[in-house]
Amino acid sequence: MATDPRGRRAERHAQAEPPQATKVGKKRRNVPITVERITDAALEVVASKGYDAMTMRSVANLLNTGPASLYAHVVNKADIDELIMGRLCAQLSLPTPDPEHWQEQIIDVCSQLRDQYLKYPGISRAALSLVVTNLDVLQVNEGMLGILLAGGVAPQTAAWAIDALFLYVSGYALEISLAGQRQQQAEESWNISREEQEQVFQRFAALPEDRFPQTKRYAAELTSGTGHQRFDFALGLMIGNLG
Repeated sequence: MATDPRGRRAERHAQAEPPQATKVGKKRRNVPITVERITDAALEVVASKGYDAMTMRSVANLLNTGPASLYAHVVNKADIDELIMGRLCAQLSLPTPDPEHWQEQIIDVCSQLRDQYLKYPGISRAALSLVVTNLDVLQVNEGMLGILLAGGVAPQTAAWAIDALFLYVSGYALEISLAGQRQQQAEESWNISREEQEQVFQRFAALPEDRFPQTKRYAAELTSGTGHQRFDFALGLMIGNLG
C-alpha cells in the first residue's frame, strides 16, 4: 500500500470492489481514521448541514480529530468530493441492458441518481465539478452507456447524451437544494407547496395583458406540475430524441 495520500488515491482508482460503508458513531476517539470513515463523516455533515458545511475541518471535528489527520488519508477536499460521489453511485442499481425497455431503464437510473442527490443537500455541486476517475462513478457511466447502445443509440450520441443527462440531474437537484436553503425547510418540503404555487399563479394572472399576454393567458400551464413531474417531462424529451 502506498504511504502517501496521492498514492493511496491512485490505488483506490485501481480497486475492483468498492469499500464498504462504516458507521461513524459516537465513540470515535480510539477508532483509527480510515478513508471509509472520512467518507461516512463527510456524508453525515452534508446530510445534516448541507454541502457548503462540508470542509476538512467539519469532517475532522465529527471524527474527533484535527484536519491534519485527514491529510494522511486523502489529498484534499476535492478528493473527499470524489469519495462521496463514488459512495452515492455505488448505491445505484444498474440493470442488464434491455433493447425493448432501454428508455425506461435509463430514466430509472437517472431517477435513482436524483434521489441519492436529494438525500444530501447541495451534494450535486461536487458532481458538477468532478473529473470522473472514481471507479464507482465510472461504473454508472458504463451502465448508462450499455443501456443506450442496446437501444440502438449511436456511440457518439450516447456518449454526449450521458454527459447531458448527468448535467440535468445535477442541476435539478442543485436547484431544489438551493430552494430548500432559502426556505429553510426539510427535504420533503423542498418542492413548491400548493399555496406557493397558487401565489405564483395569481401573480401571473394579474400581470398587465398588454405587456404579458401569453404569460397571463397560460398562467395555469406555466405554474403547473407537482413533485418530480417536470423532471420526468424533461428526461422524456431528452431520451425520446435519442432513438
